[in-house]
Amino acid sequence: MQDIEPYYSWSHLYTAAEDELSPFYGREYSEFEYSNTIYNYYIHPQWDDFGSSTLYVKVLFVDYEIGFAIIEMIGEWNDAINNDIMTIKRDLIDLMIQQGIDKYILIGENVLNFHASDDCYYQEWFDDTEDGWVVALNFRDYIKEEFNKNSIDYYLVFGGELDEMLWRIHSPNELYERINEIINHRLA
Repeated sequence: MQDIEPYYSWSHLYTAAEDELSPFYGREYSEFEYSNTIYNYYIHPQWDDFGSSTLYVKVLFVDYEIGFAIIEMIGEWNDAINNDIMTIKRDLIDLMIQQGIDKYILIGENVLNFHASDDCYYQEWFDDTEDGWVVALNFRDYIKEEFNKNSIDYYLVFGGELDEMLWRIHSPNELYERINEIINHRLA
């Protein structure tokens, strides 16, 4: 787990620790001190702690003009015990919504498990981004099954081309444009 780093090839374009509007503004990172854990395994120190004991994020890119954010995730998304969706919504997303972000790309390749509770915070997020969307990109099949089983698929867009998108080959704006095309095509 300690070898899984957040994607860093866009860091010359955006770094949350240097963005005054970011909840992670001013954070300092060590390449050598490992302190955060998931399942008692240390994770790479570049991941950001937002208040969950099992889920960590990295805001890879934000475009305030267009209003989108790309967020990579690692760990266990546990709404049943930790109410992670409430923590994500209150401590990260609400702050981004205040800055005009209404489109979210959540990259879930490193999300290992998902435990649902109720859907009220997903609905709130959906309602707060009335002209936007939340995309779950490259989440594992069994996690998407849990999304479906717990009716979270109503609030998150996933499936089809979004399930195995080679997102690293795109620039952040190209990725946004590609996903926006897919969503607009689905709505048409």
